[in-house]
Amino acid sequence: MRIAIMGIRGIPACYGGFETFAEELALRLVNKGHDITVYGRSNVINYKDKYYKGVRIIILPTISHKYLDTVIHTLVCVLHSLFNRYDVILICNAANSIFSFIPRIVGQKVVVNVDGIERKRKKWNVLGKAWYLFGEFFSVLFPNRIVTDAKVIQEYYKRRYHKSSVFIPYGAHITKISSTNILDRLGVEPNEYFLYVSRLEPENNAHIVIKAFEQVKTNKKLVVVGDAPYAKDYIKRLKETRDPRIIFTGYVYGEGYKELQGHAYCYVHATEVGGTHPALVEAMGFGNCVIVNGTPENVEVIGDCGLVYRKNDIDDLISKMNYVISNPSVVKSLGEKARERVRKHYSWDAITDKYESLFLSLLQKG
Repeated sequence: MRIAIMGIRGIPACYGGFETFAEELALRLVNKGHDITVYGRSNVINYKDKYYKGVRIIILPTISHKYLDTVIHTLVCVLHSLFNRYDVILICNAANSIFSFIPRIVGQKVVVNVDGIERKRKKWNVLGKAWYLFGEFFSVLFPNRIVTDAKVIQEYYKRRYHKSSVFIPYGAHITKISSTNILDRLGVEPNEYFLYVSRLEPENNAHIVIKAFEQVKTNKKLVVVGDAPYAKDYIKRLKETRDPRIIFTGYVYGEGYKELQGHAYCYVHATEVGGTHPALVEAMGFGNCVIVNGTPENVEVIGDCGLVYRKNDIDDLISKMNYVISNPSVVKSLGEKARERVRKHYSWDAITDKYESLFLSLLQKG
């Protein structure tokens, strides 16, 4: 099959979940013998070669603006796709679904991965929230099929729009790592820090994690990994903490990211919007004990393999942090259970097989 992936910043992955997803999926589909193209944004991807590990890379322009970047780039990609004979186009993010009717005009099959209920994010103004609401509607109207990465989101589309979707979650690797280069640079010891990873935006609640940790009596540290291009004021407030145990790293990718995940004492996941969050599944794949914000999506991912604090409740998060500090045996057992859950439910190979089957089924239907 000739398959195109768009609606993301591009690969090699250097930003977030959709980009890592696209890279993991594209490389595996290439290994299965398919012809894969991934579109990237000129303001993010500096990769100069035409191919990345067998995946065709097409870099197109966009407008670097909080509200225009994603949709303008996707529109440009969709128009570009009209001059290519793709069998299937995978568009990421419901905000881009309005353009999914265009490839269908020339007979290309279109799948949209809708992500979470993005209009709930606090960073969007009224117009941004309205666009995402329309995006949900267009997702059930224009593409051949939609994919949801959490059963909670699948049920939402079924209940609100009476639309069936294909459930395919995000994936992760079962990973162990021994190197500690970034830990040495940051001055932290293995197994002596809590880890938080996310874009530093209000609905991801880094402020709650920081406020809770400030009140926990421990010699362990809190490592906060992430940044955000349009949340400078929020990030500035986060960094006003006077707790010397809290370390901000900015974006970290590759081996450094793996080292931080692989040597954490406990992973804290505080997001309240979205489906299956990549960093959470990755933390579980590294065998971390996880503490999660009590949203249905987060609870769905961890099952009985982690701890849950009441949604956005600082006091309950403090209690859970103190509990894991006092119970290292629980931390170890929950980490082992988390790794096994990833092995069973979140394998990248199994997820690739599901996407491949979905694409083939669309073509077989004609």
